[in-house]
Amino acid sequence: MNLAGTLTEVIPVDDDSRIGQARRRAKQLAEQLGFDQTGAGRAALVATELATNIFKHAQSGELHCRVVPGRGGQGIELIAIDRGPGFDAHRCLRDGFSTGGTPGEGLGSISRQSQVLDIYADERGAVVLARLFPRDVTDLRLGVNQHAMRNEAACGDVWHLALRGGKLSALVIDGLGHGEEAEEAGRCGAEAFAQRPFEHPDALLTDMHRAMNGTRGGAAAIAQYDADSGTLQFSGIGNIGARLISAQGSRGMASHPGIVGVQYRKAHTFTYAEANAQLLVMYSDGLQSRWDLGDYPALGMQHPATVAAVLHRDFCRGRDDVTVMAIDLELLNG
Repeated sequence: MNLAGTLTEVIPVDDDSRIGQARRRAKQLAEQLGFDQTGAGRAALVATELATNIFKHAQSGELHCRVVPGRGGQGIELIAIDRGPGFDAHRCLRDGFSTGGTPGEGLGSISRQSQVLDIYADERGAVVLARLFPRDVTDLRLGVNQHAMRNEAACGDVWHLALRGGKLSALVIDGLGHGEEAEEAGRCGAEAFAQRPFEHPDALLTDMHRAMNGTRGGAAAIAQYDADSGTLQFSGIGNIGARLISAQGSRGMASHPGIVGVQYRKAHTFTYAEANAQLLVMYSDGLQSRWDLGDYPALGMQHPATVAAVLHRDFCRGRDDVTVMAIDLELLNG
């Protein structure tokens, strides 16, 4: 499985006309992926309920849409994000319970129509994740939230992910600056990485350096996990952040100074033992680095896509392209 990165599509939910827009977009994505009529209807219903909940209970927020990989095919991811008063997820999942005087069928309906439903709500707001897949396709516990600065068409951040048996190789590149030239730099590096993603990270960075020569260059980081040994290797040049998170705490991963495609002294790969069943988070500098999942009770146990969405909501700088990738390393076990 060799997965090229895509941007997150954002639908602002700031008036009731956006509900129809969300419904139409979800149905369109489902049809593009080959969902049957019933499946496309499910996607439209889930998008409608998510957007309606934002508008009625938080007044404004966003619906994030993207095509996501699964085991055996692709599916649709819809994430409702707001900064409202939060809610009790367990109570709201029961049909008939409502915080806004409605019939109280929204979250219950979303749960029945989706293969994956994940909710995180506190005083900062709420994130509701729903994923829908065609028959015989199952979820992968990974999530990416990626946005171009000011929602421009070109994004200087690029990600790529490869899975093979019990091995994973993940890449994040931040092309210098933003816009088309930054995107070109990132794409050149990602194409070199994709040709042999399970080579040693030092060799991959050398290939990427050669491929990005003549472009603006950028920061880049590679994380490779082997489920058999439970070890993770990490090599980075520039300011891509990365952390391994467990119930016991968080381990930051070190990068070296330089610009891939322009100049750096030498890559060095660090090995982190006992990484199994931990959460890997990689992010570009469009995300502030001062976040701590310990400030969000139990968030580390949620779906990685929920984690990525919460971090983007609360720590996006807003003045650069931004990427947050979160991967449950246990997805490769067994």
